[in-house]
Amino acid sequence: MKLPKLPVYLTLALMFAIVVSVDVVKATSTSFTVHGGEEVVKTIKLAVEDRVSIKFSVVGQTNHAITFYMVYPNGSVRDFGDVGSFSYSFVCNLEGEYRLCFSNVASSEEKLVTLDYEVQHYIFGIPQMLFLTIIIVLVCLAAVATFVLMGKPR
Repeated sequence: MKLPKLPVYLTLALMFAIVVSVDVVKATSTSFTVHGGEEVVKTIKLAVEDRVSIKFSVVGQTNHAITFYMVYPNGSVRDFGDVGSFSYSFVCNLEGEYRLCFSNVASSEEKLVTLDYEVQHYIFGIPQMLFLTIIIVLVCLAAVATFVLMGKPR
């Protein structure tokens, strides 16, 4: 008996759409220089329930610290003060752009900042990768069940 092509094509199209639309984990590692008297701002676009981990270290000629603060999408500011080695993790509760601000306005020397951050997306409190894996398994099980039920003689 010949398998109908429509369920097979729909299953493949759904699996392709899921794979293409996935933005599972965003991790960035970068280095940049903050000149004396200047400020550098890096932005991160986040969704509610995203888990974020930020780490950076600062190297200067004599002083290995820089003023760091975060600006949340609602405009509130969290000031972490002068830091040289920094590590911070949080769960995002506001959707939008978060600005990471590295201020060197109080110094005349250049500072080299090495920034590493990772964003893990969550859906319904489940890591996005696990959630999508469950969806793919369910779609595959539905395709197998359709194949078995359509192959049985009545």
